[in-house]
Amino acid sequence: MKQAVKTTTDSLQSPLFAAGMALARTAPIAIGLIGLFAVWQLGCLTVASSPDLSVFADFAPGPALSALADLADSGTAIDAALPSLFRVGGGLIVAFLIGAPVGLAIGLHPLLERSVQVPFQFLRMISPLAWMPVAVLAFPTWDTAIIFLIAAAAIWPIVFATAAGVKRVDPAWIIVGRSHGGRPVDIIRRIILPAVTPDLLTGIRLALGVAWIVLVPAEYLGVTSGLGYAINDARDTLSYDILAALILLIGLIGFSLDFILLWALKRASWVPAS
Repeated sequence: MKQAVKTTTDSLQSPLFAAGMALARTAPIAIGLIGLFAVWQLGCLTVASSPDLSVFADFAPGPALSALADLADSGTAIDAALPSLFRVGGGLIVAFLIGAPVGLAIGLHPLLERSVQVPFQFLRMISPLAWMPVAVLAFPTWDTAIIFLIAAAAIWPIVFATAAGVKRVDPAWIIVGRSHGGRPVDIIRRIILPAVTPDLLTGIRLALGVAWIVLVPAEYLGVTSGLGYAINDARDTLSYDILAALILLIGLIGFSLDFILLWALKRASWVPAS
């Protein structure tokens, strides 16, 4: 019996078994990516089969990947991405600095939540891009106007996720904190804030997705840098291989940022010390 258990344990620790497990984890991802590129290729071939739309042949995966490599080698990809990352980062910081305290206040005070629920839901349903004319007139530079639009889109996931996290905090933790002489500020700092960190990170992750979507049309405002500007320029010059490459670049950057936040979220669990 012991020999059988030892044999089974050794087989589980063998390099072949580890390779098989790694293959089992990566195979579905590879199949999904292959399927995506196959649909992309088929779609481009179908569209480009029309003489009037033959230019879309350059939108296929092959030309797009080649153009993406050229953009990376020349530094154009970094030059286009950095201004966009600055604007998204600025918008998310503004959304966090406003949204997190507001979410905490809403979660802690039910009367305040009932008071702002309808106005906040109303404002949330307004497209951030509808504020474009206001942003252009109200802010001195294009960058600050775009940061405002991104913040207007990103603030709501942070507000509502933070408020929901506060309401899920176990009341027993707060009672224990008060019984040990904790002041309201101490309870918020040492109990509530650590407890809502996973919800806050979830809100930031959702806000990032919204901000990344708003970025490209917001950069049509009149800036001469950024991913949105580069896409607009590629469209105007009919450079569909560069256009597809920029779309890939946007997806890769957004996926990487989301992966970082997901990694942080998985490590943000917290339980108060007993």
